[in-house]
Order: sequence, then structure tokens, then C-alpha cells
Amino acid sequence: MTKQAEPAALSGLYPAAIRQSVTKLDPRSLWKNPVMFVTAVVAAMTTVLGLRDLLAGSVGAGTSLHIALWLWLCVLFANFAEALAEGRGRARADTLRATKSETRVRSLGAPDDDPATGVETLSTALRLGQFVHVAAGEIIPADGEAVRGVASVNESAITGESAPVIREAGGDRSSVTGGTTVVSDWLVIRVTAEPGKSFLDRMIALVEGAERQKTPNEIALNILLVGLTLIFLFVVVTLPAFASYSGATIPVVVLGALFVTLIPTTIGGLLSAIGIAGMDRLVKANVIAKSGRAVEAAGDVDTLLLDKTGTITFGNRMADALIPAPGVDLRRLAEAAALASLADETPEGKSIVEKAREVLGAVPAMPSRAEAVAFSAQTRLSGLDLVDGRSFRKGATDAVIRLTAKTPPVALGAQVDAIARSGGTPLLVAEGNEILGVVHLKDIVKPGVRDRFAELRAMGIRTVMITGDNPLTAAAIAAEAGVDDFLAEATPEMKLDLIRREQAGGRLVAMCGDGSNDAPALAQADVGVAMNAGTSAAKEAANLIDLDSDPTKLIEVVLVGKQLLISRGALTTFSIANDVAKYFAILPAVFVAAYPGLGALNIMGLASPSSAILSAVIFNALILVALVPLALRGVRYRPATAAALLQRNLLIYGLGGLIVPFLGIKAIDLTLVALNLV
Repeated sequence: MTKQAEPAALSGLYPAAIRQSVTKLDPRSLWKNPVMFVTAVVAAMTTVLGLRDLLAGSVGAGTSLHIALWLWLCVLFANFAEALAEGRGRARADTLRATKSETRVRSLGAPDDDPATGVETLSTALRLGQFVHVAAGEIIPADGEAVRGVASVNESAITGESAPVIREAGGDRSSVTGGTTVVSDWLVIRVTAEPGKSFLDRMIALVEGAERQKTPNEIALNILLVGLTLIFLFVVVTLPAFASYSGATIPVVVLGALFVTLIPTTIGGLLSAIGIAGMDRLVKANVIAKSGRAVEAAGDVDTLLLDKTGTITFGNRMADALIPAPGVDLRRLAEAAALASLADETPEGKSIVEKAREVLGAVPAMPSRAEAVAFSAQTRLSGLDLVDGRSFRKGATDAVIRLTAKTPPVALGAQVDAIARSGGTPLLVAEGNEILGVVHLKDIVKPGVRDRFAELRAMGIRTVMITGDNPLTAAAIAAEAGVDDFLAEATPEMKLDLIRREQAGGRLVAMCGDGSNDAPALAQADVGVAMNAGTSAAKEAANLIDLDSDPTKLIEVVLVGKQLLISRGALTTFSIANDVAKYFAILPAVFVAAYPGLGALNIMGLASPSSAILSAVIFNALILVALVPLALRGVRYRPATAAALLQRNLLIYGLGGLIVPFLGIKAIDLTLVALNLV
């Protein structure tokens, strides 16, 4: 989705946003944004008064209507920013909808039934608990769990990644998503979602930002904006009394213009767009947010808990090294290990063949008429017997020693012990009765994990690995991955207890996981990130779903969260600083007739009171347009202390908010005078 070309729907985004800007003038829609609702009320009032003055032939009718026009444009620009942010989410939702199709599938009465006896039915008629057989080239009709078979599945319709993934019955990789395609082999799937409630349906609803709930931070900021609006309303309402005491009158249109330009319309108009754009940036990172609160909380995360298997590591033991016995050539060991593993279809066996290929350049082909020896719990050995009488075995240390009736050389025995102490698994390799060396199997840490954890540490986030392994193995993998701490032999109860202890200490906790045993912890955490490759239980419990199943994706989530908070803070600072600067434009203009001494405050040298008021109103509308790209893109986050971020915020957006209005209002004033509009 995000790694493919931008959806075609985005090309028509701007015309749709313009239409939505007008639709959002509905008072029922505007009421959700109190600041812009008040602006619209003042615009309507000014329009009525301007038309009244025009019909009466009043001299000030032109200025009144000009003010009314720009007040309406101010509301429309704010609506446009929100509609543009919402439209990006809807465009991606339309792309997801295109992946949904009604197909005919084979429904089975039981998972072990012969597919040939299955009943053909429409995918839309499937119900919870039904079993379906899906073969190569067919679309998986609904969310489900694989109960039989193993297959390669193309999930590009969901994740945007063209590389297929393996889905198999049992374990943590049995979850399949409706709309994805089986590339090879087959699966029997138990449907786990009713029609209309699939993961794809939820994704479509979630990426449509218009349906999101406001976050606590956004609600608090809205309360602040409403409070400031009420304060300025009180100020403006009392101004006519002061003017009357001095023998002056202030037109209602001027009071309306003063009120709108003093309230924080900039942040009020862009607040919704900032929040929606934050969730849209997560969609671009292939993360689906179930809750805006989770995005916001990610910006303040202190502790990150990560499940080891399938999250930090690949989850399968893989060959990490081939260590020959003294006097044995490495190439001979590699050839013997490859021959002993050619018939082994397990991930471990395949990894041994790949490791041998790294040494040999090419591995031997499967000899004709060779007899494969399958692994069993009794022998704990596997291998190959050739027709020329040679035999190759690999297996547990004690099993190979019993088979060969020989003790490994002291140096090789020391290597075996070292592998076991490091948390790995040693497999001895033998040809006949001769022990050739050992294969070091280990749960491989995913590439780049250590560097990403270092980035998290620089952000002040503590990483904790959670695993069911023994402390020795956990310590070895924790050191290799570069996490700050680990919890070994962890049960679901222990994970929950750890999260609650962290939260009791006032820290926000994020949890990454993919298994059903991670579900309670994902539900308890402030930010729960489930891997898309994980189980349905994990995805249901989490409030964020990583479509790429990359545990380090939390860095992007944290960055988006921090960017969201910083963007709001920066634009709020800019908006309030703007209001301070506007005092010097409008207040002298309003009272200069009654108090000529206030002319000294006209430091911008504006041409006339009407020009000052109209220039401020126009600037108020145009600055909204200028800040829309920043609201949608977000303020760039750089790791720094809170004090440094505040200083940067005040320097750039506080000082900038004071200077820009002086320059902008003066430029508009000169333009109005040049065009004889005032």
C-alpha cells in the first residue's frame, strides 16, 4: 500500500477537499470546532450588516463586505485543511476497498474433509467458525486461522510488500487476512470474522480520519481555545462602554473583526488537520492505529517491552556457524552437514544447507537412491545413507556420542559447552563413526535491531526484552540485540505485572508482541503494537497494528507521536504570538479617534483605521492557508531535552509569530492602498 505508487484517488484530492470545505459550513459540522463556529457566526453577522449598509447607501458598506468575505474565507480555509487531511485517509481507504471482492470458495464441514467434497459458496456468505479450503492462486476469502497445511501467501494488498510470507497451521504464524492471495500450496482456514467485521473492513474504517475520536491532548487544547475565545469575547463586549465614555463609537463590524482576529483562529482552524494528518503519517509507515490516543501516547513513551520470539528474533533456530573438530577441514564439515540436511525440510535443516553453501559455493545435489533418516524424538538424529555405504548424521550431542561411541576432542567439547552457555543449540555432525564438528544453531536476531534500539535509547526510551527462555539464553540474546534489560521465563502474568509496575511509577509503557500469550500485556500497555504476522488475539488486544511485522517500527510510531505533539505546540505558540502582534494593528485603529495618543502604537504605519482592520482580517485568513502544508507534514522532530525543545519552539514559532504579522499586515495594507480598496 505505502510502498507502491500513490493511489490514483489522491489525484482528485484537492477538488474533493474544496467541495467538502463548503459542505462543512453546516452548523452541525462547524460546532465540533468551537473557534471556527464562532468565526462563522461573526462572518454571518458581518455579512448581514454589510448588506444592510449597502442597501442603505452607507459609505462603510464596501469595507464591511470586504471583512465579511475574508471572514468566510478564513472558515473555508480551515475547513479545507481538515477536508484535505481527511481526504488522504479516504483515498487510501478506497484503495483498500478495491482489494475486496466477492469470490466463490470451497466450504468444508470439518478441517480434515477432502476438498473435492467441499460445497461451493460465496465468500460473503461465510460465517464465523466455517472451514474453507484455499489453493494456490486463490484469494483468501475472510480473516481466519490456518488449521491445516502450509502455504506461501502474498499480502501485498494489505502491507504493500511483494515478497510472500509463510502461513502454516499451529504456532504464531497461522493468522491469515481476507483479501490476500495464496501463491503456492494450500491451506484449510477456520473463519474468525463475520462479514463486514474483517481486519480489512476495520482498516478501511480506521484510515478514514474523519471517524477518529479526539485525543485527551486535543480535547485539552480545545478547552484552552474555548477559554481564550470567551476571554476575548468579554474583552470585545466591554470595549463599546470604554469608547462611549470617551465620546467615540465602535461599529459592530469592527468589533466582530477585532474579536475574530484576536481569538486563536490559526490553531483552531488547523487543530483537526494536525491530528488527522498524524494518523495518516502512520498509515504511510504501514501502521494502522485503532485509537488516536495511542498515537499521542507514543510521543511520551518511557518504556518499551518487546516479546523476543518473532519480534526481536526470527523465531526459528538457524545455523550461525560451522565449527570443525581439530584436524578436520571446514569444507569437509560443510559437505557432511549439507548431506545430513538435504532431506530435512525444517527451518533448521534449510539454514544448515544455506550455511554450507556459504562455505562451499554450491551444495551437493540429493544423491539418487539415497535413504533419508528422519528426525525422531527417540533418536534425536537425522541424516542420509548413501548407496556406497557412507552415512551422515547430525543431532544432539549425547545422541551422536552414543551413535559413534566416541567422545568429541577436548577442543570441540569446549566449543559445544560454549554454545550451550551462550543460549544456542549445538548439533554434532558425524560421517560414519567420525565426529567432524559442530553446528551452532541459534535464534537469529533480526538485522538492524541493535541500531534501532540505540536510536530509542537516544530518545530516552528504555527497552526491555520479554521471553520464556531461561536466564542464560535470555541474557545472551539481550546482549546481542542491545536491549537495556530483559525478563526471562516470563509468563503472561509476569508481563502484566511488569507493565503495571512501570505504569505505577508514572511511566507510559509500549508493548510489541505477536502471540496469543502477549494479548493481555498488549491490552494493558498504553501503546500496544501487534505484528500483522501474529495471532488474531494479539491484533484484537493491541491499539496499533504493524503491517510489516517489524518490531523496530515503534521508532516511527514514537516519531509520529512526538511530531504530533510538537506540531500542536509549535502552531499554538505561533497562533498566540500572532494575536499579540495583531493588537498593534487593530487597537490603535479602533481608539485613535478618541485617544490620539494611541497613534504612537501604530508602529506599522498603517494608512487608516479601515485599512488596519481589513489588513488584519485578510492576514488572519491567508496565514491559515500558508500553514496548511506545515500542519499536514508536521514539525520535524529532533531528539532533544524538553528544555531544548521549548527554547527552539519559542525562538522559531514564538518569535516568528510576532514578526510575521507585522510584515504581512503591512504588505497587505500597502496593497489595499495601491488598489484603492480602502
